[in-house]
Amino acid sequence: MFRTTRVPLALAVLAALLATACGKEGSPPTKGPAASSLPDYQVAQDFRLPGSPTWTRAKKRGHAVVGVKEDQPYLGEKDPATGTYAGFDIEIAKMMSASLGLPPESVEFRTIASANRETALQNGQIDFYVGTYTINANRRKLVGFAGPYYLAGQSLLVRKDEKDIHGPQDLAGRRVCSAAGSTPYQRIRADYPKAVLVSYDTYSVCVDNLLTYQVDAVTTDDAILIGYAAKAPDELKVVGSPFSEEPYGIGVPHGDNALRLALDDALEARQKKNDWKKAYEATLGLSGVPAPRPPAIDRYPAS
Repeated sequence: MFRTTRVPLALAVLAALLATACGKEGSPPTKGPAASSLPDYQVAQDFRLPGSPTWTRAKKRGHAVVGVKEDQPYLGEKDPATGTYAGFDIEIAKMMSASLGLPPESVEFRTIASANRETALQNGQIDFYVGTYTINANRRKLVGFAGPYYLAGQSLLVRKDEKDIHGPQDLAGRRVCSAAGSTPYQRIRADYPKAVLVSYDTYSVCVDNLLTYQVDAVTTDDAILIGYAAKAPDELKVVGSPFSEEPYGIGVPHGDNALRLALDDALEARQKKNDWKKAYEATLGLSGVPAPRPPAIDRYPAS
């Protein structure tokens, strides 16, 4: 009862804060990049991938169905008024669709929580997943990964007035929020057991709780936290240095190696064409962090 009555209030507070912050001179736009600033992706002509059952279904359907996040500024964010998705991950999904011979403007995006990503890929709910999805050995037993397409690192988001948290070593006895089932949640539980962990399905609820003093910090990848801090620079800040490496991959159904390798080829080609950098600068680059060098593709053998 206590949680259900306070969360709507927290959501309202966050909305008000972000609206205020984004009205200030030099602040980032409330709903991400303007459509006119986004790059166009040429659709591959006569593309065929008969060895992939996933691609065959998508081709018959006429468009790709992609799992994404909807609450991560500059990465994967959904405009509640229009239902439009925007962000770097969204652009990666569009360029991958184009490389697979499917119109990028016709991609069907589906919001999938972190804890449900493997299930969504296993049961065919989505064709592939692009949503700050860290590649690791345990997940490779359940799904396949193309990429990585971006290298992030776990960090901490705190309120601007916080003076005592500078890194994970300061979390003992403090309430720390992360997404259920996420790699950052598991790392804090394993490596910093004295922290008091709180979890929700989405990071936006964690940020709501941070702004209303219900938790002391939010932890996930720095790319996500930088976006939140840029949306409310007078209320939030990212502290310390990243304390992990999080290679973001494109999740595909386990065993569909033809699709996985085709996406590896597509990522490499889009990097060479400069599409990757253009997509970054139009989205995640709005947070003020310049485009890094794309990570090397990991073409691991089929298992």
